[in-house]
Amino acid sequence: MSARPKILVTQRIHEEVQQRLAAHGDLDMNPGPNPWPPSEVIRRASQSTALMGFMTDQVDRALLTAAPHLKIVACALKGYDNYDVAACTQAGVWVSIVPDLLTEPTAELAIGLAIALGRHVRQGDAYTRSGVFNGWRTHLYGTGLHGSVAAVVGLGQVGSAIVDRLSGFGCARILGVDPVATLAGVETVPLATAVGAADYLFVAAPLTPNSRYLVGPKQLEQAKAGQLIINVGRGSVVDEAAVTQALKSGQIGGYAADVFECEDWQLTDRPQRISSELLAMDNTVFTPHIGSAVRSVRLAIEHSAADNIIALLQGRSPPNAINKPK
Repeated sequence: MSARPKILVTQRIHEEVQQRLAAHGDLDMNPGPNPWPPSEVIRRASQSTALMGFMTDQVDRALLTAAPHLKIVACALKGYDNYDVAACTQAGVWVSIVPDLLTEPTAELAIGLAIALGRHVRQGDAYTRSGVFNGWRTHLYGTGLHGSVAAVVGLGQVGSAIVDRLSGFGCARILGVDPVATLAGVETVPLATAVGAADYLFVAAPLTPNSRYLVGPKQLEQAKAGQLIINVGRGSVVDEAAVTQALKSGQIGGYAADVFECEDWQLTDRPQRISSELLAMDNTVFTPHIGSAVRSVRLAIEHSAADNIIALLQGRSPPNAINKPK
C-alpha cells in the first residue's frame, strides 16, 4: 500500500476543514496562533505533498529545493506576492489562490477605517472612557464622506467594491486611478490629479515592482491639505516614513491602514516593524490586517484552499490555479 500524502497547514484551521483534508492525507497543522519560522516550515515541508499557506508564509526556491515531493501550494489568500510563482512552476508545483472571497469584507473595512479616521472615533472613544465626558461639547469636529471628493487607487476587485460602497454616501466626486481599469460613474484620472483633489484617498493597489511607494514623498507633498489616506492594498505601496513626516507637518490630516511595510516579506529591505514614531501619531487608525477577518469568510477561504488541495490529490487540476506546471 502506498503511503498517504502529507498535507502541511501552516496555521490552525477550522475543524471541519481539518476533517476534509484528513480524509485525503496525513495532516500536519500548526496548532497556532503564532506562525512557524521559515526554517520550521521548510523542515516540515520536506516530506509534504501539499501545503496550505497563509499571509505569514514565504514560498521561494529554498523551500522548493527542500520539498521534492511538493505538488501544490494552496494559498489561503488572494494577494500572493510572498510566493514565487515562477519558481513553483519551474519546480512542477501548482499554486492556487482564493480569488474573490476577501473582496467584500476588505472593502467594508476600508469604509470603516475612513469613517473612524474622519470622525475621530479613536479619540472620541478614549475621551468617553476617560471619565471626563459628562455630555455634549463642541469638539472633535471631523470630516464626512458626504459631499467629499474620494479617490480610489487601484480599481481591481477590492477597489471596485470600495467604489460601490462610496456611491451610497453622496460623495461629490469619485475618482479612480488605474492604468487599465475603468468603472462607470468614476472619473479616471492620473495619480497626481487624485492626490491633489481628494479629501479621502483609498489605496487598494497590489504590490508589484512598479507600485512600491506609489504614494511617496512627491505625492504627499502635492496632497490636498488635510487629506485622509486609507491603505488596504499592500503596506509597501505607501511609504510609511514619508507618511509620518506628512502627518507631522500637517500636510495630510490622517492615515489609516490595515496593511504595513513590515509584512511584505519578499522585500529584503523591508522594515522589521512599524515605526514607533508612526504608531505614536494621534491622527492615525490601525488594524492588524483584519480585512478578511469575518468568521464566515475565513471559513469559506479555508474551504476554498482545501478544494484546491483535494482536487490535486484526486488527480484533477486545482480550480483556482494561477500557474500550470510542466
